[in-house]
Order: sequence, then C-alpha cells, then structure tokens
Amino acid sequence: MNSQGMTEQAFLVLTALVDEPRHGYGIAQEVERLSAGRVQLKIGTLYGVLDRLTADELVALDREEAHRGRLRRYYRLTDRGAGALEAEAVRLAEKARYATERLRARHAEGTA
Repeated sequence: MNSQGMTEQAFLVLTALVDEPRHGYGIAQEVERLSAGRVQLKIGTLYGVLDRLTADELVALDREEAHRGRLRRYYRLTDRGAGALEAEAVRLAEKARYATERLRARHAEGTA
C-alpha cells in the first residue's frame, strides 16, 4: 500500500474477509453487498486484486475445497491485512471529516 491509500476494490475485498474466509464468488457477492450494488467485481479484476493482496501478505490462502468438480480457494484476512484495512479506514474517515467540516463552514458562511 502506498501513501495514496489503497484502491476501493482492495478496501472492499479486505472488508469482505474481516468476518470469515471466503471463496472468490463469495468475496464478489460480499463486495457487491457492502457497496450496495455499486461495485461488481468481474472475476479477472477480483483475482488480480487477490493476487496483489496475497503478494503484499494482506490476505492468505485459507484452504481449498472441491465443489462440483471444481476447486474453490478460500482466502482469509491476515493480521497485516487487518492492520492495513484499519489504517485505510482511519485515513478515509479523516478525509470525510475534513470534507464535512468544510461543507459546514461553507453553509455557515451562506455560500451558495
């Protein structure tokens, strides 16, 4: 993760893994739910994000299970991933707070 923060897709994938390990399709469904349908990850995008998060040790392979003749890989959030997600959540909350404060000041000044 760089000083600019993480991508929204990475943020949502990490958030989707906070409560339990999930397989790819489960992650995509949870991301869609978390974003109220605004973010719908295509499989190629999802696995690209998972590859980067795995390389950065923010997620790890939890297990593999056979399902209808196909292998499902389940991913879990690592402690490092939880720390990165928490830092990003704090960063985003600060940005939202700054924006809210500026908007309140604008409204108090009567600017249209």
